[in-house]
Amino acid sequence: MKIEIKTHNNTPIAEIVSEHIVINKTQDALDIMANSNYMGADKMIIHEKNIIPGFFDLKTGIAGEILQKFSNYRVQLAIVGDFSKHNSKSLRDFIYESNKHGHINFVESTEEAYTKLTK
Repeated sequence: MKIEIKTHNNTPIAEIVSEHIVINKTQDALDIMANSNYMGADKMIIHEKNIIPGFFDLKTGIAGEILQKFSNYRVQLAIVGDFSKHNSKSLRDFIYESNKHGHINFVESTEEAYTKLTK
């Protein structure tokens, strides 16, 4: 895993770059947040493929646990992926509500993530 800090509109944003799952549990997210913060970024982009699939099954509670940490530590997040493949109405509703508030964003492209995180 690599954490790349990129500046977009004078805002440092940490992007997680990996071909593997890097967030399996809440502590993984906390570690990544701490490392990103140490590198000067309090906004983060993570790709769907880097998060354990159970995250997207809201019944597991994993999403709630992890995203609560991002809220508690005031780290704005964009998750990049194709969420249309998930057939859960509750997940679609969750994504809609999250995107409406803007602290946690589910987006289709990295470019959209940078735009959301620098509004």
